[in-house]
Amino acid sequence: MEFADVARELLLVAPQDFVAERTARQRAVRRDDRALATAIGKLRKPAPAAWVIDLLAHDGALDDAVDLGPALRTAQADADPDAIRTLRRQRTEVVDALAQAGADLASDAGHPVTPAVLEQVRSTIEAAMADPHAGAAVRSGLLVTALESVGFDAVDLDGALADPDAVPDAWSGSDAPPIPISQARGARQASRASRAAQRDAPEPDAEPEPEPEPEPASDPAADRKAARQAETAARTESRDADAALDTAEADLEQAEERRAELQRALEQAEADITRLEAARDEAEAASDRARDVLHAAQEHRRRVGR
Repeated sequence: MEFADVARELLLVAPQDFVAERTARQRAVRRDDRALATAIGKLRKPAPAAWVIDLLAHDGALDDAVDLGPALRTAQADADPDAIRTLRRQRTEVVDALAQAGADLASDAGHPVTPAVLEQVRSTIEAAMADPHAGAAVRSGLLVTALESVGFDAVDLDGALADPDAVPDAWSGSDAPPIPISQARGARQASRASRAAQRDAPEPDAEPEPEPEPEPASDPAADRKAARQAETAARTESRDADAALDTAEADLEQAEERRAELQRALEQAEADITRLEAARDEAEAASDRARDVLHAAQEHRRRVGR
């Protein structure tokens, strides 16, 4: 199974059960696929609003909302006030209906959400309408953070997806497919090695400065590729940092669960000690009563024998 498929399943788990379920899935695949187990261990717990969006995406409920986006953007570009008013009214109705549907799904899953979370759900759906890349992100079922549309700027998708490379249509830099993370890391390591070599190389003897050469013409394709590599590298570092934080939180939760288990065991042991002490006291009392009865019987027999 691919990581994206596992992530989609785990992101539907109620927030209070996410860490335990993630740990269970990681252990289940560790023997057969250690790379997949590692990726599962780094999967971030979704924000509450993102969890609701993933529930809606799983039900296929977001398609109409996302499909309304191009018409609204066209109307805004054409400055058609009548079309804008009509489409905005439709947008409000769709967003409100989806927010209520998301609230119902969350309640059915045993984790009702607050009005503040529902407001983030609305903002995320509106962002999906405003930006086609955001639309692809919310429909993917891999969302881990809420989204927000600010003016006419592209929606910030950095760190928003559990597996960005599984959703190429959400690539925010251009229409080109995303650069694999392994390539981005290799480019970053090569760059560091190059800088280190330059730093350690001996300085050449001073020579007259050559005449400046004319700067080569800018290559737009190369510039876009470099920009995508830089964005991917930054995104990877951000994901690694978030994964490290989530791992630390998971370890802390497991330690707290273990402490709670030990505390329960200690309380049970103390209760057992109290029960055994009470049983001992009762046994001692019964023994004393039995000795008294025996003594009385022996005394009675001596009297009768006389």
